[in-house]
Amino acid sequence: MDFDWAAVREHEKVMSAQPFPASPPKVEWRVAEGLTEYPDAVGFMEARAAAIAEGTAPELVWLVEHPPIYTAGTSAKATDLLDARFPVYHTGRGGQFTYHGPGQRVGYVMLNLKQSKCDVRAFVHDLEEWLIAALAQFNVKGERRDGRVGIWVGRGNREDKIAAIGVRVRRWVTFHGVSINVDPDLTHFSGIVPCGVREHGVTSLQALGLPVVMADVDVAMKKSFATVFGSR
Repeated sequence: MDFDWAAVREHEKVMSAQPFPASPPKVEWRVAEGLTEYPDAVGFMEARAAAIAEGTAPELVWLVEHPPIYTAGTSAKATDLLDARFPVYHTGRGGQFTYHGPGQRVGYVMLNLKQSKCDVRAFVHDLEEWLIAALAQFNVKGERRDGRVGIWVGRGNREDKIAAIGVRVRRWVTFHGVSINVDPDLTHFSGIVPCGVREHGVTSLQALGLPVVMADVDVAMKKSFATVFGSR
């Protein structure tokens, strides 16, 4: 998975003594207009995650698009940056190199795991289920693969990645999140080895022949989130 297992183990060693609230607030949903600059997104997530941990802001799912960028997770290898044609940001999320750009829906997920279960592995599994369920609404069979990052689709004799996951957890509040390729320029992925996987490619809903627009994906993600994460 696209996250830092060392950080996972560290978080799983430390359990908070605070009781779980009986009635956690509903998750807020926001959709950003236009393209969101990556540093602005990180700054917002940092502040919102801190506020959630302090109990002064509700949990949030924030849907954005970025201008073309590459992000490097905590396990990124310099050799996997093949062509730095776009800005490169080193981020504290787990995983390796990832591309973000127009036509890709990024979902930043800021949840307090104390409201459900302080289990990062279970949370990542739920993120995978969320992506798989969202894709299923377009009759796309997304699948996990052992030893490979993200959600994959079969295309004849090959498999391509259609969605990615990369998370960070601080004080049991999650941030960063997931992405689904709706209709990005797939040639932009050629500047990196996406998530360190050289043997397989990437695809999108449009590349699979589906006339899907971003608003359709937003609806599918919100509906599937409720299915997987409940009425949080």
